[in-house]
Amino acid sequence: MTIQPNARMPVPHYHESWDETILGLSGVTRWTLAGREVDLGPGESLFIPRGAVHGFQNSTEEAATCLCILTPGVLGPGYFQELAALVAGGAPDPARMGEVMRRHGLVPVPGPAA
Repeated sequence: MTIQPNARMPVPHYHESWDETILGLSGVTRWTLAGREVDLGPGESLFIPRGAVHGFQNSTEEAATCLCILTPGVLGPGYFQELAALVAGGAPDPARMGEVMRRHGLVPVPGPAA
């Protein structure tokens, strides 16, 4: 996943059916996991257990990349293609993003980024 400069996941969420491990590849991203902020840089990892509310942002001036591993691997390319289409038009509508997320098994959580 590539997170553009000054971008964020506008909808905090959790996963009911899978765990997620994030591996930092380049740049620095800030993850909010169950109310705790964690900066993730190259070579670092973050484990997100199912049910844990989380979100992320890149507050820097350079793109950041990370590898997201889902266990079990249930999220396919369709999810990322739908999100890319929403983001291509500028700031995505959180309601539409929530619809896409629910359709693919992510559970949006109301309120500010987790």
